[in-house]
Formats: sequence, structure tokens, C-alpha cells
Amino acid sequence: MRRSLLLAALASLALLPSAAMAAGKGTRDVLVVSNNWAGTADLVDLHTLKRLKRINVIPDNAERVAEIEADETASFYFENIRTLVGEGHNQYVDDGFTSPDGRWVYFSRPSFADVVAISLNTGKIRWRTKVDGYRADHMAISKNGKRLLVSASTANVVHVIRTSDGRIVGEFPSGDSPHENNFSRDGKRIFHASIGLVYTDTDDPAQDSTKGERVFEVVDARSLKVVRRIDMGRKLAQAGYPAMSSAVRPMAVTPDERFVYFQVSFFFGIVKYDLRKDRVVDVLNLPLGAAKGLDRTEFLLDSAHHGLAMNPRGTKLCVAGSMSNYAAIVTRSPFRLQRTVKVGRVPYWSHPSEDGKYCFVSVAGEDRVSVISFKTAREVKRIRVGDHPQRMRTGVIRRAFLR
Repeated sequence: MRRSLLLAALASLALLPSAAMAAGKGTRDVLVVSNNWAGTADLVDLHTLKRLKRINVIPDNAERVAEIEADETASFYFENIRTLVGEGHNQYVDDGFTSPDGRWVYFSRPSFADVVAISLNTGKIRWRTKVDGYRADHMAISKNGKRLLVSASTANVVHVIRTSDGRIVGEFPSGDSPHENNFSRDGKRIFHASIGLVYTDTDDPAQDSTKGERVFEVVDARSLKVVRRIDMGRKLAQAGYPAMSSAVRPMAVTPDERFVYFQVSFFFGIVKYDLRKDRVVDVLNLPLGAAKGLDRTEFLLDSAHHGLAMNPRGTKLCVAGSMSNYAAIVTRSPFRLQRTVKVGRVPYWSHPSEDGKYCFVSVAGEDRVSVISFKTAREVKRIRVGDHPQRMRTGVIRRAFLR
């Protein structure tokens, strides 16, 4: 009797699709690579590591430029973004996330100060949302894909955009030049940081205060109230690390959300912060690499290293050593360097694969993505992409759209 009941139960379970099968039905896993200067995005297959499709992120380029040229203030910011932040190039695309159903992809476009939803099937813009001020920056998307965060750089706020129609449904305050955004795993909190005026020439440690207000924030995702505001420069000084920048750059939060690891301006290494005890608990110095002998005034937008990712298990970190021209794999326990990998000029972002096998590093100065094995800390693939790749995010596209 027991055997019959067990067989019946197993038979019924066999009729139910697994979570993995259900999640992947009709879609294909991709890496969205945003090519900042080209105004395009490449979709790379996460399994074959081959480029599948290229998206034009600025199909409305002529219309937007004409609109900007007709506005004296907008033109001033447009030109200055090109000169001060874009290294002489327009910043057409910064960040890109796909919708959970693989139908849409959302991009922030810095020079156009907006966010657009583009059809992954037709390439047409579904909606366009202008942000406050004159520049859009890093984004984050909620797990259900219904809300999008975007940093409005010159307005010192982070907008919450409803992805169904592009409407701004909320916002929260930041410091100068709001930058990085991350949702907590349960979607109840937001981890945010502002980086200040990274384009100025006041690069001496004694001049750090001239960079503006730089804060790390923990925000209630429902009420959008800032529940904690931290000056990381002060926290570093209290921990015995004076004369370090307050600007938190890319960050990686542990799976249990006890610790956050982050980079700060001008620093070749990683800071470990205990969110529960509210203090810096460790600092790891990494090699200078190609930056040896380089003056601080030559760092790209104050970045020594810019790009930090954690594998899904939370055991290793992957570093984009922007001025060092390497990627690095770092173990969390013990907190130390495993190996550096020479990847080329200006590695500027890192992102993990969902299965934890790879870390993708965008090599902005050589228009490609370096694929690093988390296990061996060695490069396994190089993928050609568009002009000046920066932000990368994993997502999905409907298989039918690739035919």
C-alpha cells in the first residue's frame, strides 16, 4: 500500500514542470553589454559565449539632438558630458536590463538624460522617460521586473520608474552624482551610493571635501525613505584608514546581506563593511599593475578600480582593475587575492554569470568582454563587442525573437 502511494506521488510530481524548466521556457539566457560610445548593446549567449544580436539604443538620435540643440541649458550639459565624462564622446548608453519575460530591454542614456524601453523583437522604442536634470546613470531592476531605479546624476535623486508604461512613480534623495543602485534579495531594501564630482581636477587626498556630498544609503524600497546614511570616508578614518575617499563606487552585497564590499575613488583594492555592526572591518590592497607610476590626476574619473562582482555562492569577488589593466579574482575567506589576469586597457565593469562559472569583465579600451573563470581565475574567452563597453547585466530574450 505504501509503495503504491509513493509511486502515485512520484508520478504526479513528474507531471509538474521544474522551476528551472518553467523559468527558461521560450527564453534564452543572455548578457546585455551596453556600448557607451556606440549607442548600441550586444546580447551574448551565456552558454555558448557567442554574440547573438546587436541593438540600436538610439534610433531616435536625430530627434533627441535637435531637441537638445534647441535648449541652451540642455546644450551646455550635453557638451560638458561629452568633454568631462565622455572623454570627447557622447555617452549614448550606460545601463541595460531585460524584462523577465524577455520581451523588452530598458536602457539609461546619459547624454539624452532619459530611460527607454526597447522591443527585443522590433527594436522600436515603446516608451521614453526623461529624468530630472541633464544626465541618467546606473540602474537596477526589481526581481519581478515591475520597477526600475535610475540615478539622475545632476538632480541628486534616484527615480523609481514603472516598467509597464515608463511613469515615474517615486524617488528618493541622494548626494552629489547619484551612482550605484542595488535591490536586496527580498526586494525590501535598496543599497545606493553617490560618487560626487569625479570629473574635477582636485585629486589630492587633502582636497577630498571638494568632491561634494558622497553618501552610502540604505533605503526602504516600499516607502522610499532613507533609513541609513553613511559617510564612508569617515568610517574608513575611524577604522584606521585616513585620507581615503568617501566615494563608494561599484559594490557587491553578500547573499546574507551582512556585508557589503565596495571600491572607493583612487584606491587600488576593496573595502569590507559590516552592515550589522555599521563599521569597516577590513581593507584589501591589490597590486597597482599597469598603474604603477601613474599620477592620480590621470585616473579615469577618479577610478583606480571600477567594477566589482560576487559569485552567487558569495565565496569570491571579481575585480575590474580599470587603471591596472587587469581583472582579479579575490577569495572572501580568507580575504585575499587569488590571481590577477591581464585583460587589456581600461577594464571598467564586472558581472557574474547566473550559474557562478564566469565573471564577465568589460574591457572598454579594447571593445571586448573578457570571460574569467571564477574557479581557476583564468581567462577562458574574449568576445568582440561595440565601441566602449561598460555596464553589463544578465537577462533573457524570447527565442522567437532570434529567428
